[in-house]
Amino acid sequence: MVLARHSRMRRGDEFKAAIKRGKRAGRPTLVVHLGISGEGTPLVGFVVSRAVGGAVVRNKVKRRLRHLMRDRLDRLPRGSLLVVRANPPAASARCDQLAAELDLALERLLRRRESSMDGQR
Repeated sequence: MVLARHSRMRRGDEFKAAIKRGKRAGRPTLVVHLGISGEGTPLVGFVVSRAVGGAVVRNKVKRRLRHLMRDRLDRLPRGSLLVVRANPPAASARCDQLAAELDLALERLLRRRESSMDGQR
């Protein structure tokens, strides 16, 4: 089972909003951008550039990231726009390494978001 179609980010303005106005957390294999826009279901987008590798490698990395995000979607608050950008080391990373780094980046972003929300109450 892969990430549901309605949970995937497709529009350029959604990607732009998450990257420009959202918070960012980086790891060696990936960078995660989290923005909040409204109250809809969380949307996840993936950016895997040619620097990661050829088309076969890029698609493999994207499939792995989609699979990993499927299990982590429930952690995201409503209205989340999440962009996962793969860095070149993602091409040779094992799936468990990608999962660990994704978890670390997500946890850092969500913790940062909670602490900034505490100050606004």
